[in-house]
Amino acid sequence: MAIFTGAGVAIITPMKDNFEVNYDKLEEILEDQIAGGTDCIVICGTTGESATLSEEEHMKTIKFTIDKVNHRIPVIAGTGSNCTATAIQMSKDAAAAGTDGILLVTPYYNKATQNGLIQHYTTIANEAKVPAVLYNVPSRTGCGLTPDTIAYLVKNVEYIVGIKEASGNISHVAEVMQRCDGNIDLYSGNDDQIVPLLSLGGKGVISVLSNIAPRETHDIVDLFLQGKIEESRKLQLRALPLINALFSEVNPIPVKAAMNLMGMEVGPLRLPLTEMEEAHKAVLAEEIKKFGLKLA
Repeated sequence: MAIFTGAGVAIITPMKDNFEVNYDKLEEILEDQIAGGTDCIVICGTTGESATLSEEEHMKTIKFTIDKVNHRIPVIAGTGSNCTATAIQMSKDAAAAGTDGILLVTPYYNKATQNGLIQHYTTIANEAKVPAVLYNVPSRTGCGLTPDTIAYLVKNVEYIVGIKEASGNISHVAEVMQRCDGNIDLYSGNDDQIVPLLSLGGKGVISVLSNIAPRETHDIVDLFLQGKIEESRKLQLRALPLINALFSEVNPIPVKAAMNLMGMEVGPLRLPLTEMEEAHKAVLAEEIKKFGLKLA
C-alpha cells in the first residue's frame, strides 16, 4: 500500500524575522493544509530549506510536524544527506518519532556512482526500517538515478517503495515504470508534469504549488484517478502560468514570496537564498490573482 495517494505538499519552513524557525506559524500552516485537502505533509525537503537547517532544527521540525498532524494524514520526513551516516541517523530518528515515510534525495556534491547509490540507499533503508521514497532531482544534486538502479533498489530492498521523480524527463520516467513493472509508487516532483506522470501510473505529486493552492493540486490528481481525465488536464493547464511563476527563481524563493503576498507571513529565507526580484514578484502576484487566489 502506498504511503499516500494524491497531492503531498513539499511544505515550506516558516521563519521569524531573526531567521529562527517559526513553529507557531508552522502549526497554522499545517492546519490550513489539512483543511485544504492536502493528502500528505512532506517536511524538511528542498522547499523546506533543509540545506540550511541544523541537524537539531531539522529533527525538531520533523518531530513537531508529526506530533501536530497526529496521524490525520501521512507525514513524510526529508532525511536525505550526502553523508550516508548522517542520513541513517536522521532516518532512524524520524522513524522513532513516528514518521510514515522518509524522502531520500540523491547524495549531492559527492556524485556517487550507481553502485555507490545502491549501497547508500540500501544501507539507509535497512537501518531505518520505514517506507522510503527515493528523490531523483539531478538538476539540484548533480547526481541521478538510472532506471536500472531504481528497479534494482525497489526489487531488492524491502523498505524502498517509491520515487519522487523530478528529472523532468518523461522518457526517463517511462523507462523507470517499465523496468519496475509498475511496482513502484511514482510521485511527480514537478508541478507542471502531474498529469503526464499520472498517465504512466503515478500515485500523485509532491508539490510546491500545494503550499498556496492545496485544494486545486489535490483535485488535479483526484480527478485523474476518478477517470475524469479531461477535467484534470484542464486544471493542470490552467495552473501552468502560476507554476511557471513559482519557478521563475530557484525554489523556494518564489513560493515563500507568494505566501507572503497572500498574507500568510511565513517570513524570510536563509542565505544563500535571497528575496525575490521585484520584477518577478510582480508577475507572480498577477498570476496568483489570475488563478483566483487572494492577495493580502
